[in-house]
Amino acid sequence: MFETRSRSTLTIGAVLMAGSLALGLTACSSSDSDSVKVGLITKTDSNPYFVKLREAAQAQADKDGAELVALAGAFDGDNEGQVSAIENMVGQGVKGILITPNSSTGVLDAIQNARDAGVVVIALDTATDPEDAVDATFATDNRAAGVSQGQWVKAALGSTAPQLVMLDGTAGGTVDSFRHEGFLEGMGLAEGAPQIVGQENTNGDQTKAQTAMENLIQRAPQTNALYTINEPAAAGAYQAIQAAGKADQVTIGSIDGSCTGVADVKAGKIGATVMQFPAKMAEQGVQAVVKFAQDGTKPSGFNDTGSVLITDKPVSGLESQDTAWGEENCWG
Repeated sequence: MFETRSRSTLTIGAVLMAGSLALGLTACSSSDSDSVKVGLITKTDSNPYFVKLREAAQAQADKDGAELVALAGAFDGDNEGQVSAIENMVGQGVKGILITPNSSTGVLDAIQNARDAGVVVIALDTATDPEDAVDATFATDNRAAGVSQGQWVKAALGSTAPQLVMLDGTAGGTVDSFRHEGFLEGMGLAEGAPQIVGQENTNGDQTKAQTAMENLIQRAPQTNALYTINEPAAAGAYQAIQAAGKADQVTIGSIDGSCTGVADVKAGKIGATVMQFPAKMAEQGVQAVVKFAQDGTKPSGFNDTGSVLITDKPVSGLESQDTAWGEENCWG
C-alpha cells in the first residue's frame, strides 16, 4: 500500500458536505490553490479495491503537483450520489474527472454536461455504455479476465461435470456483465445452461456474499464450482462453504488480485484469482488529466491496464503466476 498522504485531508466545504451527506457521499481533498484540480469518483470508499485506487491517485497527484478531490457513494449502486458528485466537481473547476461508474448508463447525462463544460472525463475500471460517452477508459479487459477465470475453473474440475453457482456484483455495470459473460465463455457454457444451479447479486460485498452462498448451498448442495465477481465475495462465500463442510468440494475462482486475495489463494481458500492493476489505472488517469491541463491533449479510447491469473495450481495451456509473484505485485 502507499504511505499516508503527505497533504492534509479537508472537507470540500460546509455546503458541499451537507449535500454529500444527504446523498450518502464521503469526500476528501488536498489543497493547493495553484495546482491542477483532478476529480475522482469511486463506487464506495470502503471496498479495498477503491481504497487502493484512491491512494494511487493521491500519490500520483502529489507527484505531479496536482490537487485531488475525491468523492464516493455510500454503497455500490449509489447512482444518484455519483451524479451529484460530478455536478459538484464541475462547480469546483476540476480539469478532469476520473470515475468508476456505478451504472454504465445512469450517469451519462451528468458526464455529458461535464464534457460540455470543458472537463475531460475518464472512466476507470468500469466502462460506460456506450464506451465513447467518456473521453477515455483506463481499465482491465474484464471480459478477458473472466475468460481466464472460467478456463481455470473448467480445467481444475477436469472430467467432473460442473454444478456452478455464480455470485455476481451489481446489475447494470459493464464490469459485472463482462466478467460474468467472460467466465461462462471460459467454462464453455451458455447463459441459462442447466449446469448453472444458482445465481445471486452480492454488490461485491463479503457479508452479502456469505448470506447468498449459505442460501444457495442449501438449495444446491451438489455445487462444485463457484464464480465470484471479486475477492470479498469469494471470502464471504468461502466462509459459508467451510461452515457447510464443503470446502474440499467447491472450486472457487475470483478476480481482483489484492494482497488479501492472493493470501487467500495461497491459503487454499480461493483456487485462482485474476489480478488487476488499479494503481496503474489511477496513475495513468491522473497523468492524462494533468497533461490535458498543460497542453490540451485529450486521452482517448480504451486503455487496457492488464491482468494476470494467480494460482498455485497451474493448468496446462493457461498462462499464470504463482502466489509468490502475486505477493510482490498485488495491485501495483
